[in-house]
Amino acid sequence: MFLTITTTGTDERPATDLGFLLHKHPEKAQAFSTSYGTAHVLYPEADAERCTAALLLEVDAVALVRRGKGKGRGGAPDAALAQYVNDRPYAASSLLAVALSGVFSSAMKGTCTARPELPQQARPLRIEVPALPARGGPGLVRGLFEPLGWTVTVEPVALDVEFPEWGDSRYVRLVLESSALTLAEALRHLYVLLPVLDDAKHYWVSPDEVDKLLRAGEGWLPAHPEQKLITSRYLSRRWSLTRQAMERLELVRLAEADDTEVEEIDNAVEAETESEERPTPLAEQRRDAIITALGTSGAARVLDLGCGQGQLVQALLKDPRFTEIVGVDVSMRALTIASRRLKLDRMGERQASRVKLFQGSLAYTDNRLKGYDAAVLSEVIEHLDLPRLPALEYAVFGSARPRTVLVTTPNVEYNVRWESLPAGHVRHGDHRFEWTREEFRTWADAVAERHGYGVEFVPVGPDDPEVGPPTQMAVFTMTVTEKEAKAA
Repeated sequence: MFLTITTTGTDERPATDLGFLLHKHPEKAQAFSTSYGTAHVLYPEADAERCTAALLLEVDAVALVRRGKGKGRGGAPDAALAQYVNDRPYAASSLLAVALSGVFSSAMKGTCTARPELPQQARPLRIEVPALPARGGPGLVRGLFEPLGWTVTVEPVALDVEFPEWGDSRYVRLVLESSALTLAEALRHLYVLLPVLDDAKHYWVSPDEVDKLLRAGEGWLPAHPEQKLITSRYLSRRWSLTRQAMERLELVRLAEADDTEVEEIDNAVEAETESEERPTPLAEQRRDAIITALGTSGAARVLDLGCGQGQLVQALLKDPRFTEIVGVDVSMRALTIASRRLKLDRMGERQASRVKLFQGSLAYTDNRLKGYDAAVLSEVIEHLDLPRLPALEYAVFGSARPRTVLVTTPNVEYNVRWESLPAGHVRHGDHRFEWTREEFRTWADAVAERHGYGVEFVPVGPDDPEVGPPTQMAVFTMTVTEKEAKAA
């Protein structure tokens, strides 16, 4: 990704003042490490009449995938390839906006210790972005920048210059020019509007993004004619965050109209003396539901199959009803973390005798799993490719055969209630599938019938009347013993 900022000057106000404003010396080429790669700052030209600062962001595709949202089914080769082969290294996006705020943070805030008078001075500015995704086309680009005082030159980039009949791509070359803005104002415009035009953020949009938007939009966003579109796109269309931002922007607008402070207008409700009760996390609700079902079954010796980092094992240890708890996982790294979480090396002898952790694959039968009262598969099956489910089914229900088996898995129908989850995406990048309630029931009923179990279904989390609960749990109870099953 590439962006240049150019200014002109005179002997009295040299263009090289840009170096003071950006806090980057024109005679140096500097590199800065970011979460997504390396940002380089250099000056292709620097004299009293004309000075250009360039920001070049080299994106580390592997680091981006590791830090990314991880959405997608994870099993399709084309989806895996798209994580590495895409436009992110070349087209200006939220990653470039983040680099701008990191590398030029002081300039964006309008501070300059060496020359404190400079940040308040408007100066001739020319900003060029060679490749900018523009969802909405050149018209939207003008609609976003022209109300802010920019002269906008926007040129669509052809899909292929050799085949003009193919038309234009969604990318444009953008040139912004103004002599009435400060550098800080210009950087704040870019920080907000680059990801708005791309209409995608390459990192998690948390509630503090509202504060970032309002800080960067101070002085121009409340009165912008495209305020709603900017706010919605910047916050990745998360409606609750968008509504919160719009309400705060309206307060700012009213305060400016009345020439007063926001606090004086926003005084209809006194500050709450008690903090609001936070909803119980779904993971905690799931553990509570599992422990309740295990208690109802009368189980004392329990297997946690696919125990991960040991959260459920830790919860079971707190309940004296469970006299032996075994955590099994294929990942040694997860088992190491679980051991640290449980503090096994410092655990008393009596407590340590109740818990075991060992490595094992659920795709194979394992005699160590036989003879237990109950087994738990919590958020496990969706991490397996569908062709491997029969092997897990036999290993647990056909070979180990605990009296009770609990299986929890996401209810894909509920995904529409996750406002931060794009349509068509699963909840975790490693999920090979997510089932509807009907699909889960069909699978569970067939497993129960094949192996001599009865099965009941329990909702976990808020049970939405339209789409059901976020997590669905099947409680399998043995109705036919192993001996009877073999005789049959």
